[in-house]
Amino acid sequence: MSDIVVITGASSGFGALTARALADTGNTVYAGMRQTASRNAPQAEAAAGYGARHGVDLRAIELDVTSQESVDAAITHVIAEHGRIDVLIHNAGHMVTGPAEAFTPEQLAELYDVNVLSTQRVNRAALPHMRAAGKGLVIWVSSSSVKGGTPPYLAPYFAAKAGMDSLAVSYAAELARWGVETSIVVPGSFTSGTNHFAHSGHPADAAIEAEYETKYPGLMDQVARKLAALAPEGADASLVSGEIARIVALPAGQRPYRVHIDPADDGSEEVSNVADRVRREFLTRVGLEDLLVARR
Repeated sequence: MSDIVVITGASSGFGALTARALADTGNTVYAGMRQTASRNAPQAEAAAGYGARHGVDLRAIELDVTSQESVDAAITHVIAEHGRIDVLIHNAGHMVTGPAEAFTPEQLAELYDVNVLSTQRVNRAALPHMRAAGKGLVIWVSSSSVKGGTPPYLAPYFAAKAGMDSLAVSYAAELARWGVETSIVVPGSFTSGTNHFAHSGHPADAAIEAEYETKYPGLMDQVARKLAALAPEGADASLVSGEIARIVALPAGQRPYRVHIDPADDGSEEVSNVADRVRREFLTRVGLEDLLVARR
């Protein structure tokens, strides 16, 4: 039986690629995106066209992760059509670049809303159905920046992704006794196949940004060039979508807790291995080792 999949932020990049990869393997995929009747109408039409051409079940659905009303409507629609959600993928996110001081607190709050609070909105709408079923899989698309080498000028985005990753870790334990599995997918920097850098936001305080430019001239361009140079040939965003499709296809109980897809190898996997080992050991010490594996 195919899975019913809901993925957020599926208009482009990792999300669009993952939606197609999962549909290609026989699943019914709801590709969540906002403004399907206006700004993202071409992306919604592209998803429908892909499904028609390839004979797969890929459906664009209006899902604005910054709106609880929109999230609730989307999840209600999926449940009305199928009665269940088997796989929930938290992929929606937004990147900003620039010196941290030049961003207003309101900008940081907005970024946190998109990258972190969005997952809580979707969880509160979808998880009651998954818990009632006593099974399912939640995939969180994290970032190697959470624990790896972090260049300057990406601080607000890195902080938001760290918040999301921490939330994922806690949810993993809290969903285990409900039989709902957790997999945290950790992509590194991909300079091809995504729009992260091209569509990144910028600081509101142009004066402060200009002051930093006197000490750090062209820093973001330098970082982008170096990241591109570090990535081996063929390091495309499809590596991430392919890994997510592989995880979904695995039998329940055999999905990995955390996987890294980091061609540039920024050190995140090494640090995560230690952090995840400490988590396992601590839960065991306090008598909660059963929370390390989801069981029905």
